[in-house]
Amino acid sequence: MKGISLHSVVPVRTEARETAEMSTQILFAEQCEILAEQARWYQVRLCQDGQEGWVDKKMLTPLSAEEEQKLPAEATAMVLMPMAYAVSENNGQTIPLTAGTRLCNYNDGRFELLGVGFRIDPSMVLTASLPLDEPHLLQAVRFFLNIPYLWGGKNAMGMDCSGFTQVVLSLFGKHLLRNASEQATQGTEVNGLEDAQAGDLAFFCKPQTNHANHANHANNGTITHVGILIDKQRIIHCSGRVKVEKIDATGIFSIEQADAQHPQGQYTHQLLSIRRY
Repeated sequence: MKGISLHSVVPVRTEARETAEMSTQILFAEQCEILAEQARWYQVRLCQDGQEGWVDKKMLTPLSAEEEQKLPAEATAMVLMPMAYAVSENNGQTIPLTAGTRLCNYNDGRFELLGVGFRIDPSMVLTASLPLDEPHLLQAVRFFLNIPYLWGGKNAMGMDCSGFTQVVLSLFGKHLLRNASEQATQGTEVNGLEDAQAGDLAFFCKPQTNHANHANHANNGTITHVGILIDKQRIIHCSGRVKVEKIDATGIFSIEQADAQHPQGQYTHQLLSIRRY
């Protein structure tokens, strides 16, 4: 049996309790498989990226076989801006929708879900994937700047690093898995920054204390972070908040981390690999 979210954002937790860690989120109209139930919780697997976890039953709507059959396999239209608003034609209520939310049966500012029609500003909707190049990337990501970091988040009120890359690249027609380590298994390897281009993902581990030996031990690092390259010198990523910082062969160099010992700033993430999708 499948379920669907009729809420803007639904938390998915690692265990069947409110205080458990949030591992990801389900966006409006996103479907999942219901694997099991426990008291007031459903164990689910997200159809989009295969992530599993627990969702409060009252925040998920089970689908009948007939309803499931009527829903399109994949909606092509999606919300472009970090935040947009849809208005129900049934009761006039407003629903906030975040970037990457897919809209079923969309046509000229109207979409329909389970027999309910909604209106939305067409300027907030992307009806075809953007070309993945520097001008379009800069146009899309500028609206995400300063969204705060939130572990497990993938919406305009809070994102983690891989939630940010997953949502942004979905606007360009790229289907990424949820976590940084999983995203690093997709795409093709790029031979360093000299061959990188806008839209490539860069993966990082925590910085080493001795950068002189970087080349010898970088590949032994564990992936802890991911960001999107704007060009060979700049990266946009979510660390504390979504921001643009400098990158070189060593990693991300942050002027925000300047202190008495490092008056010009310091490296916060050590570069491990670059991949193209």
